[in-house]
Amino acid sequence: MEITARRLDRALRGAEIESALAPGMVTMKTFDPPLDSLAGRTITAVSRRGKMPVVEAGDLAVLIHLMSAGRLQLFDKRASLRDKASRLLIRIAGGERELRLREFGTQQRAWAKLLPIEEIANDEAVATLGPEAYPVPPIDELAELVRQPRHLHPLLRDQRVIAGIGRTWVDEILWTAMLSPFRQGDDLDDEELERLHDAIDEVLGGALDHYEEVVGDSLPDKAPMPLKVHRKQGEPCPRCGTTLEAVHFKDYVMTYCPREQTGGRVLKDRRLSRLLK
Repeated sequence: MEITARRLDRALRGAEIESALAPGMVTMKTFDPPLDSLAGRTITAVSRRGKMPVVEAGDLAVLIHLMSAGRLQLFDKRASLRDKASRLLIRIAGGERELRLREFGTQQRAWAKLLPIEEIANDEAVATLGPEAYPVPPIDELAELVRQPRHLHPLLRDQRVIAGIGRTWVDEILWTAMLSPFRQGDDLDDEELERLHDAIDEVLGGALDHYEEVVGDSLPDKAPMPLKVHRKQGEPCPRCGTTLEAVHFKDYVMTYCPREQTGGRVLKDRRLSRLLK
């Protein structure tokens, strides 16, 4: 999301908004001010709060949550209002450019709020965010955040604990740190905590460097991701050669190296566990 905000800010800062529409029936979670009050305003910045992009236009801002299936991209041609994937269309004056929030699938969980800019920090979705994951917090602050009686994988994904890490990057971080996804945060010793700190810095910083090099201004649907283990179950571990394993949940897959992260133990696949109950 950081690279998306950077690219959109570069492309849209100073652009005038011609109109704003919300084809997604449940997309807008606010009604005052009305969405059409964006017309005629100038985009002053595109930023982010955690994993949520923010389109700033003077004293108003659009706060967007992509959920798991949303995409926010700038297009050179405008979408039809009958496009079933479109949720929010911010059309740019002087041409056909359009900032488009799309969502794939049937659930329509992505949302947006139009708020006075000074209220963004107080919105529930923002006010409950933990510290930003990158740059990684100092190690003593990280210790306070993660030393909880919770498994590391959901803990690091919890935006209220630390903001900006998604499921994909948790797999990469825990593999880099050689920590089990089911390790309890309050069980980490000082050396393990330092490994986790360094892994967050290495993985997130490396991803940003990679995107700056390979992603163009257009932000493709599927940006190439510098992944070593996520969704690579069945392939050899890049460090030790052991076959990578995975635990499947309803909405995502968790990938890990059994030799380096779980002491040689292959974790139960949750799909199979449910079938055997």
